[in-house]
Amino acid sequence: MILELRDIQKSFGEKEVLKGISFAAESGKAFGLLGRNGAGKTTSIRILMDVYAANSGEVFIDGKPIDYNKIKIGYLPEERGLYPKKKIIDQLVYFAELNGMKYKEAVKSIDYWLERLGMMEHRNKRLDTLSKGNQQKIQLVTALAHNPDIVILDEPFSGLDPVNAMLLKDVVKEEIAKGKIVLFSSHQMNYIEEFCNRIAILNGGNIVLQGDISEIKRNYVRDKLIVRSENAKEIMKYLGSSCSLNDAGELVVQLAAAEEKQQVMKDLTEKYDIDEIKVFEPSLNDIFVEYAGDQN
Repeated sequence: MILELRDIQKSFGEKEVLKGISFAAESGKAFGLLGRNGAGKTTSIRILMDVYAANSGEVFIDGKPIDYNKIKIGYLPEERGLYPKKKIIDQLVYFAELNGMKYKEAVKSIDYWLERLGMMEHRNKRLDTLSKGNQQKIQLVTALAHNPDIVILDEPFSGLDPVNAMLLKDVVKEEIAKGKIVLFSSHQMNYIEEFCNRIAILNGGNIVLQGDISEIKRNYVRDKLIVRSENAKEIMKYLGSSCSLNDAGELVVQLAAAEEKQQVMKDLTEKYDIDEIKVFEPSLNDIFVEYAGDQN
């Protein structure tokens, strides 16, 4: 299954929020929709979910206009939307029924997810008795209980401790393995790099960069090396101003030209005890700052 947003334009009054954006996401893979606050991510998601109508453009599944009666969407919003004073099981069943499930089917699925997330003991409690991280897991159940075709996760790891973050990572990997389309929106680039094959970066209502993450990185000029060695001081003295230390204590070697990398690698490994030497690739965080740093 392929989800496409084609030429989506959206304005609120005189404010043009989306200026004709297009991107595609495939089933069995995760797609990262990135951008600073105000770039248009939430508006894009709401149009995809049929909460907002686009001024122009359309959402497609496998080349045909999406049929919201047939395609199920699960959404974990950044701003949580459950009822703090209500019993957890009651509101989970309520949301599952809103998504088309019968009562018995809903209870069975919800109990599976409560067990899977280690939350069964809280089944009959009020939401406001839970920690922020556990509330996040209950919100996740609302996104997954009805077995959606498309899973949209907006800042899913917010408020989770490392143990619960690992649990959520396992769940996300399972959903991807089931052939779901998983759409991530997050400012935590390490999670985007871990899960997503492809990304799109929004800036000022336009997509300023999209594609396969590894290909995007390889398109950068490969004229720097990263070196780890116990002989760092000697190497810095040998290379002079072309060599510097980064925040991780690694040597960054600036080459005069990308074509020199093999010779410089050979030279350094022959002269010094090298623990690691590799071509520098920008992190996704570096790329994000470059393309989203200034809001257009």
